[in-house]
Amino acid sequence: MNRLELAFGRAICYSGFRDGQSPETGIFPTYDEIKEDLLLLQGHWEYLRLYDCDNHAETVLDVIETEGLNFRVMLGVYIVAEVSNHNCAWGGVYSDEQLEVNKVQNQNNVKKLIRLANRYSDIIFSLSAGNEAAVEWTDHLVPVERIMEFVETIKEGTHQPVTFCDNYAPWLNKLEPLVDVVDFISIHTYPVWEYKNIDEGLSFTQENFYAVADKYPHKSVIITEAGWATNSNGRGIDPHNVSEELQHIYYNQLVNWSDEQGILTFIFEAFDEEWKGSPEPLEPEKHWGLFKTNRKPKLVMQELFEGKA
Repeated sequence: MNRLELAFGRAICYSGFRDGQSPETGIFPTYDEIKEDLLLLQGHWEYLRLYDCDNHAETVLDVIETEGLNFRVMLGVYIVAEVSNHNCAWGGVYSDEQLEVNKVQNQNNVKKLIRLANRYSDIIFSLSAGNEAAVEWTDHLVPVERIMEFVETIKEGTHQPVTFCDNYAPWLNKLEPLVDVVDFISIHTYPVWEYKNIDEGLSFTQENFYAVADKYPHKSVIITEAGWATNSNGRGIDPHNVSEELQHIYYNQLVNWSDEQGILTFIFEAFDEEWKGSPEPLEPEKHWGLFKTNRKPKLVMQELFEGKA
């Protein structure tokens, strides 16, 4: 058992949007498409992380329940910007009117998270009050005090433990007031985004984890995102620093260390997602999956899924 009193198991971030689908256009994966994905993942991962309580998440929960699949889910709410962020390089500035609309949207989505948490209480093992909404570069910045309010509201309406998911860096300073409010801390660590090569990858991840865990020894810490991209257009990540071979190395090192230490670690991510980031085909945001968008395994998964490549 780990410090969250969960049976230890493998964990992965799941977003099932295929080519031509995206949350931005409102074109969501179908029941049968999600069932196909989950049958592929079942038996290899026990824990799934979902980012939002949208139509996609509702279908995932329905499939798990209806088909009797063996998954436990961390369900998140995706909170949008409530203040402008001039530190965001790709657009984090909004009108006052839009920010007011966003505040209402966030409140409504928190209420929906609570409804789903109670409806699927036997499947959902934990809840997240947001994702990367405090880190300095985010385009959906939300004040820490507001995040604390969301956490308290979720805790009042549900019985599952509640967290907030963000990069490791803000947990070392900015998010200190949140630590005593959440039930456990969830960090993200991406060595390749911080210009680390594969020889530095695992040690950098370990540094990130223990920097937070050692600062808050009274609080459980898990990793809710860690992975290695397989392509890049050169913006933010050196193309020579990403490939299927390098992903294979980092994944195995990360999983072996997590298993040895009993650290619940959600791999980012199950499948490539064409809709993410810029329109450029080699945009790194599109290439973090262990599987391609056509559900064929990348090198890292070919030993497990031999004959499907």
